[in-house]
Amino acid sequence: FGAIHIAVPLLDMQRYHKLLAGASWMAEYGDPDTADWKDFLYKYSPYHNIDEAREKYPPVLLTTSTRDDRVHPAHARKMVKKMWDLGEGKEWPVFYYENIEGGHGGAADSKQAAFMTALSYDFMWRALTSGKGHD
Repeated sequence: FGAIHIAVPLLDMQRYHKLLAGASWMAEYGDPDTADWKDFLYKYSPYHNIDEAREKYPPVLLTTSTRDDRVHPAHARKMVKKMWDLGEGKEWPVFYYENIEGGHGGAADSKQAAFMTALSYDFMWRALTSGKGHD
């Protein structure tokens, strides 16, 4: 991929059920406090599958909303922090935006939705044309 935008993400499959509505999804995703974690959840938990040996990742923009009542913004916050820490000294361009309003859709109204869309398109344009996600 040349660039990745991850919006209002569910990333930590080991702890998702402890945050907000996450417990209600265990029938769908599995219970990380059982063998489900080792059997399959770990295999697709993005937070637990960052390849720290990689020297280069494509530019990544993570966006979330402080008031998301479904997927806690901690998923995006933790992922950004982990990628910043593991990517130090490497070519891992990671960007973050957290809207303080809105809900799971990431925006509270049409103006914010337009801003979030523009932010995403601008990021993609810059990442795909400059190769770094920013100038």
